[in-house]
Amino acid sequence: MRAELTVLALGAVLLLVHVLLAGRYRTRQYGTAWNMGARDEDLPPLNPVAGRLVRAQGNFQETFPIAIVALLGVVVTGKTSELTAIAAWVWLGARLIYLPLYWAGVPKWRTLVWVVGTLALLVVLGVLLLG
Repeated sequence: MRAELTVLALGAVLLLVHVLLAGRYRTRQYGTAWNMGARDEDLPPLNPVAGRLVRAQGNFQETFPIAIVALLGVVVTGKTSELTAIAAWVWLGARLIYLPLYWAGVPKWRTLVWVVGTLALLVVLGVLLLG
């Protein structure tokens, strides 16, 4: 299997980790009845950790579709290369590092890691569009 597809599959696993972690911490705060219910009621703001996990999940959900398009795009068009494979792994590595940094509330390093991951995606998009 191409590295880009392996990274996408692992990215899907990471999305599941985001969903489960954020859900666990929200449920810890709001209770199992809330989790199993319609969730229609107004609730107090999330505590800081749960809030960070929900925001980290949202951030991943915003960028994962870009990764899907870029990485699937280079595979489908036959534009995979060592560069796209390395960029894919850098993106995934950055996203793996990003989650615990956001979870712990580490400010500037978290942003730097996000930038690294985004630049890696831009490399793959550049190959897809120009390569």
